[in-house]
Amino acid sequence: MVSSNAVACCSPIAVRPMDADQAAAVAPMFKALGDPVRLRLMSMIASVAEICVCDLTPAFDLSGPTISHHLKVLREAGLVHSERRGTWVWYRVKPEAFQHLGALLEISAAPTVGGTR
Repeated sequence: MVSSNAVACCSPIAVRPMDADQAAAVAPMFKALGDPVRLRLMSMIASVAEICVCDLTPAFDLSGPTISHHLKVLREAGLVHSERRGTWVWYRVKPEAFQHLGALLEISAAPTVGGTR
């Protein structure tokens, strides 16, 4: 599982190039979001306080096990929390993961042409 600390350790990519270890730590988060189904799932989860898998599955023309696989990838990437309640699993976004990803992608600190800010 990817820790949000993996992203927190890194300066914005526009400030300083990542080293190999930092890139390896952050890549699973981007990889998880790089799939259209997972990106849609993430959008659905992030748009509410929490959501049941029973409300996610009908939005897709995919089997339950396939949706579960995609949710597992998001969970293992450190992007969502999950909690089993009876027979259903509820999901909510990990805001800190997205805050760190947002900070990592911040380009306002990027040098401008000519090397000045």
